[in-house]
Amino acid sequence: MSADVRREFVLTLSCADRLGIVHAVSGFLAEHHCNIVDSQQFSDRLDGRFFMRVHVQSESPEVTLEALQVKFAPVGAAFGMDWQLRDLSNRQRLMVLVSKQDHCLNDLLYRCRVGAIPADIVAVVSNHPDAGSMVESVGVPFHHLPVTPETRTTQEERILDLITKAGVDLVVLARYMQVLSHELCEKLVGRAINIHHSFLPSFKGARPYHQAYERGVKLIGATAHYVTETLDEGPIIEQEVARVDHALTPAKLAAVGRDLECLALARAVTWHLEHRVILNGTRTVVFR
Repeated sequence: MSADVRREFVLTLSCADRLGIVHAVSGFLAEHHCNIVDSQQFSDRLDGRFFMRVHVQSESPEVTLEALQVKFAPVGAAFGMDWQLRDLSNRQRLMVLVSKQDHCLNDLLYRCRVGAIPADIVAVVSNHPDAGSMVESVGVPFHHLPVTPETRTTQEERILDLITKAGVDLVVLARYMQVLSHELCEKLVGRAINIHHSFLPSFKGARPYHQAYERGVKLIGATAHYVTETLDEGPIIEQEVARVDHALTPAKLAAVGRDLECLALARAVTWHLEHRVILNGTRTVVFR
């Protein structure tokens, strides 16, 4: 069988740490004609949890995702695993939520277009019309859904409807300046990523870089995290920082911050799509 038609899969798992997990997983894969391309694992000694990501390539044309999932189920059950097995040929679909600031959106559109992010942006939703012409110029559907406190429920129902109809795998909040409801957060657990304009959850609200300037900060950054109902405090996936000094005006701080936001968000989205991120309570394990 030629290498260019071999199917590739990624197995991720977490469970209570105990003897024999790696042996069971590698033995299963060998038995089912899957060659290990890359394998990473982590044992959290404080929590007693074990985490693993295995990227494999099939050596037989008979190997299918569905068959592997059925056959691995007893192994997962024997060790009490929370596991997922995915086919890497299934290209994932993204929805991006944005408000007026479009730097992260523009960066994601470009990275998806050139293949740096392995996914397709199938919809962009905004509560403002500003990004519409840019999005439509690259052939991506743009949906202007204004929102007020009175219309929030209806607007979020329309977002959920778009997610379902477009078959969206991941929702990315690319500087979407609206707080998602408890109901929407629950429906998007583990499949919505937000970018926060701070290294830590500080300087909340409007004009964060002006606040940073007024406090004379020497380090600024950005944090990409999973969305939860607690504002800007979901499990962190990636952070990026830069040293700054007194010579930078608020406008220059914001320019540096925009670059950091784009980079942190792009990395977080890419790692999620490559199945490198495993939730560990309020934290994450990221196999880079």
